[in-house]
Amino acid sequence: MREGTARAIIVLGSNIERERNLPEAIRMLRRAEHVRVENVSGFYESPSVGGPAGAPDFFNAAALVCTELDPKGLRAVLRGIEAVLGRERGDDPDAPRRIDLDIAYYGDSEFDLDGWRIPDPAAITEPHVAIPIAEVAPDWVHPADGRTVSEIAEQIGRGEVRPVMAIHLNSPYTPRAPEDFDDVVDVYAPRFEGLVREQLVEIGEDPDREGLVRTPLRVAKAMDFLTSGYSTSLEEVVNDAVFDAEGADEMVLVKDIEFYSMCEHHMLPFFGKAAVAYLPKGKIIGLSKVARIVDVFARRLQVQERLTNQVADALIDILDPHGVAVTMQGRHLCMMMRGVQKQESAMVTSAMRGTFITDPRTRNEFLDLAR
Repeated sequence: MREGTARAIIVLGSNIERERNLPEAIRMLRRAEHVRVENVSGFYESPSVGGPAGAPDFFNAAALVCTELDPKGLRAVLRGIEAVLGRERGDDPDAPRRIDLDIAYYGDSEFDLDGWRIPDPAAITEPHVAIPIAEVAPDWVHPADGRTVSEIAEQIGRGEVRPVMAIHLNSPYTPRAPEDFDDVVDVYAPRFEGLVREQLVEIGEDPDREGLVRTPLRVAKAMDFLTSGYSTSLEEVVNDAVFDAEGADEMVLVKDIEFYSMCEHHMLPFFGKAAVAYLPKGKIIGLSKVARIVDVFARRLQVQERLTNQVADALIDILDPHGVAVTMQGRHLCMMMRGVQKQESAMVTSAMRGTFITDPRTRNEFLDLAR
């Protein structure tokens, strides 16, 4: 974990439109700036605790995050998500709610945050809090109690808490529900899906006809994937795959790296191949990480010129090499499908740093090898 960052556990709950609000809150948490979600529990159903008679049951979950924010900053992010989803905080802490996000643990710290105790006292007394926490970070040690959270959950017992949904993390942002969970599997990003429905209506389509019923859901999932670079950090991608390599001072080149991105002017795709080279200064990076770095910046709304420079600057920051060179050749659907409609046109961009600028022979060697 990078210096200046901390791990925290966030607990989430909802008993108003819970099938929609809980997945949406997790999706927004993944997109929050300075917060990286490392693990998410399944969803658990439990009766309302302390609420009015007949209050609907809650869905609860937990998320393990890594953050550069202090507790107040992190809580501000959580309150912002609650506000977007329509949470109105009143005097009754047990009232039904659209969404509830709170910090249960922040590192190994113990403190009071404007009346909210961290660690959350409910983490050692309430199954609906302890069980999701134990799923995301079983070896986490309670700083005052001394037990791991898995030991706490086991000793509390399940009570009336039952699992109702698993989160399938290998497919980002996608909830995977069991067969008996009604239609929750069709819920993904309600606000986003609503915007897509409006767009379909605007162009004269019927979003309820057979071929379009699931289109808003599909578009939301696709856009989350195609813009996942916004919520992916270089630290996460590199993942300590930088190695000492004394004596390695010759050019390292990875070429024919396929990339897919979206033009920020028309939100239409552009795609092509990249060549990335660097001259090591005592450090090298894992081969696959070069392609992953391209993906981090390509999976955002982009222009090719900026994308090329961002990849070059990232390698400078990570390796501090003698030099970096990047070329990209892309085809842009915003030019091929509309405007001048030139299907065979291609755009070539380059970014040179260090020795690739100052030494023409090195630059020419790269350009020859990259062809």
